[in-house]
Amino acid sequence: MSQNEHQIAVEDALEGGQIDAELRTKYLKRTDPFLVVCRCFSVVTIVSALLCVAVNLLSAVQSFKNGEDVFDGILRCYAVLIALFVVVAETEWERIQKFWIILEYWVGRGMLQIFVAVMTRALSESTSTKKIIILLREIASYMLLACGVIYIIAGLLCCGRLKRSRLSKAVSREQAANDLEELEKRREELRGLLLERD
Repeated sequence: MSQNEHQIAVEDALEGGQIDAELRTKYLKRTDPFLVVCRCFSVVTIVSALLCVAVNLLSAVQSFKNGEDVFDGILRCYAVLIALFVVVAETEWERIQKFWIILEYWVGRGMLQIFVAVMTRALSESTSTKKIIILLREIASYMLLACGVIYIIAGLLCCGRLKRSRLSKAVSREQAANDLEELEKRREELRGLLLERD
């Protein structure tokens, strides 16, 4: 029996009432491995962007403090703002995506991440002499650059559309599981009321 036939058989059994309520809710509440991988990748991207924020903020403070290059400090402030925007975009907050539709598409996100990574890396030559800040810049910029490249490749392979499709299925499946649990509780309450009357 193939996996597809097994899934059809399980769904038929669920509809026919042959499987008890616990198994039904367990089946409906299973997690999609693709969505788990996407969440983990989002966490890595958020960490990389926050690291870029920290590095650019430290460099901006150092630029303004020394008074050497005010323009470098201003560019660093822009890099901080754009990196924070990358973090907010990764949360997939609906209000942000409604106004910035390009960030719903993975190629757009990847390009924004690469821009922040290049800004972080390109500005690194002019300011800091502390080795720890230079090391953090290298790590942050290359991590975010790698995330951006992966986002662009995955976007070209239509993984973003696949994620949105699976996410909507997971949401509807979760809603169905919640409705099923509620119906089961109501059925038990009604059964108890019938037993009390008898």
